[in-house]
Amino acid sequence: MRAWHLPLAFPAVDREIVRLHEDQGPPVEYPVLVEARMQELMRVLRRAREDTLAEVPVERVVGAVDRVARRLLDPGDRLRRSVILELGPQSGLSDPMAETILDRMARDWTRDRLLGLLGSEFPDPLVLDGFRPGFSGGTVRALGFPLTFHLGAGTVPGVSVASLIRALMVKSAVLLKPGRGDVTLPVVFAQGLEEVDPELAGSVAVVYWPGREGPQGEVALRQADLVVVYGGDETVRWVRDRLPPSTPLRAYRHRLGVGLVGRGALGSGAATVARAAARAVALFDQRGCVSPHVLYVEDGGEMGPAEWASLLAAALKALEEVLPSGRLTDGEGAVLQQLRGIAELEEGAGRGAVHHGGPSAPWTVFFTPGGRLEPSCLNRTVRVIPVGDLAEALVAMEGWTSYLQTVGVAGLENRETVIAEALARLGASRVTSLGAVPWPPPWWHHDGEGPLRALVRWTDREPNG
Repeated sequence: MRAWHLPLAFPAVDREIVRLHEDQGPPVEYPVLVEARMQELMRVLRRAREDTLAEVPVERVVGAVDRVARRLLDPGDRLRRSVILELGPQSGLSDPMAETILDRMARDWTRDRLLGLLGSEFPDPLVLDGFRPGFSGGTVRALGFPLTFHLGAGTVPGVSVASLIRALMVKSAVLLKPGRGDVTLPVVFAQGLEEVDPELAGSVAVVYWPGREGPQGEVALRQADLVVVYGGDETVRWVRDRLPPSTPLRAYRHRLGVGLVGRGALGSGAATVARAAARAVALFDQRGCVSPHVLYVEDGGEMGPAEWASLLAAALKALEEVLPSGRLTDGEGAVLQQLRGIAELEEGAGRGAVHHGGPSAPWTVFFTPGGRLEPSCLNRTVRVIPVGDLAEALVAMEGWTSYLQTVGVAGLENRETVIAEALARLGASRVTSLGAVPWPPPWWHHDGEGPLRALVRWTDREPNG
């Protein structure tokens, strides 16, 4: 699997040392660019941005991205077929899950969705093309940084491409290092962009290399005008420590998803809510920053939290038939078996219950009265914690404000506004229905920040200036 795509203006890499990385899934080929070659690549990207990308209307960028997205959605198109062939094995997801993710991700890269994103971020999107009327008689201009370096986490395929697209829309050249689990889609997207608009594609490079150390990353961090990183606290800290003081950083750290199921959801529609919650847990095999790890279920409904946990387990079991789980590493499997064993001992002592898919499927539901809010071991593993009132759940979240992101809710009755306000004060950046949890719209405030406005610099031109 070829793990790079470079601009046509950059000399071919056949003179480079191409190495194989064989850890975690199928092997990938990647070029080892020495420091001088990495500097040359960044010069090529900057020149393409100045000569083409910075000069074209944003409408052209949207149109080019839309054409690639529609090819990725077309079952008969070569681009889609190449992604489908490699995405599952390379990401560790099952083929049906990989195809589902591709369909939903690519839909957000189509014209109407991208225009919606632009309109939500900029009242006048033409501010990205030139000076436009501003406040009190002046004019204002928004423009992306000349060259943005993106480091992908590799946990969810498509996230790196979304980051790349955002940068192009504000006319920033892109150097993308995808994570190990998200190599296929960025490379194929860049190939597709080159086919539909070679000039715009000249501002994009996708280059994978294993780990963080080495001349490639050091040069990129030292010379980029903006760095965008997806990853855990350790990765973000590593990047921040190596950035020049003048280089801004946009960090999207690992986050914690939570669900709140009020007593109003525990009546005739309880099974429907359980199916929505199961899908939220199962999508991306729980690797997404939006994925719920804990579901708080309120007492006092027609059905008790323990019975609802059984419905959730049944829904996860059914999903395994249509969206099978991906492969587990040996380490992941060992941790899961240990947790299941402990829970079964607790269940035997009359404390809680555990439902799971046995050796053939990793999905697991722990019903844990008095349990704590904490990250799960992923792979469709979720804790159901009963509470007398959802106010107890809000108190339990107080220690996780730095990591809280998406909260899926159901059955809140007349408490929606009060609970949403409390969640906002706790730091949650998204409150939505359980069914909508896996798929935030393109214009969501990612980790509380506008996804495009975070990538631009503004110039104010004052009256008579």
